Amino acid sequence: MTCPPLPPFDAETAAIKTRLAENAWNSRDPDKVALEYTPGSQWRNRETFVRGREEIVDFLTRKWAREHEYRLIKEVWAFRENRISVGFAYEWHDEEGQWFRSYGNENWEFDENGLMRRRIASISALRIDIGARLFDWPQGRRPDHHPGLSDLGL
Repeated sequence: MTCPPLPPFDAETAAIKTRLAENAWNSRDPDKVALEYTPGSQWRNRETFVRGREEIVDFLTRKWAREHEYRLIKEVWAFRENRISVGFAYEWHDEEGQWFRSYGNENWEFDENGLMRRRIASISALRIDIGARLFDWPQGRRPDHHPGLSDLGL
C-alpha cells in the first residue's frame, strides 16, 4: 500500500501530506486514520504510547468519544527527507459543554511508501469560552477558505 505524496518531501509535498493528515483526522473515522500509518507504527501522544493500527483505532475511538465537535488545523513547521514536523491546534468540548483549544507539535517519520511509521506528539489544552472559538466550520474537512494557524495567529 502506498500513501502519496512519498518521501523525500519538499515544501509542496510536505504541505500536501500535512493537509491530507488534517483531513483524515477531521473525518473522525479511526479506521480511515489508521490506514495512513504502518501496521507497526509507534506513537507517543502525551503520556500514552501506542503501537500498531489496532491500538491507533482504539486510542482514537476513546479520544473522539470524549472530545466532542472536534475540529483540527495542522501546519508544516519543518521538513527533511522522510520527516515532517507540524504545529497544530484543535477545538473540542467535553460532556459538560466546556470548550478547549488544544495546541501542540508533532514529529512524523514516514516509510518509503508514504505511511507514517512514527508519530511523537506533545499537546497542551486551554479552557476557552464558546465565544473564543475560531474553528467554526461544519464538522468534517476544513474548508479551503478557512484561515490556517498562522493566519489566525496561533
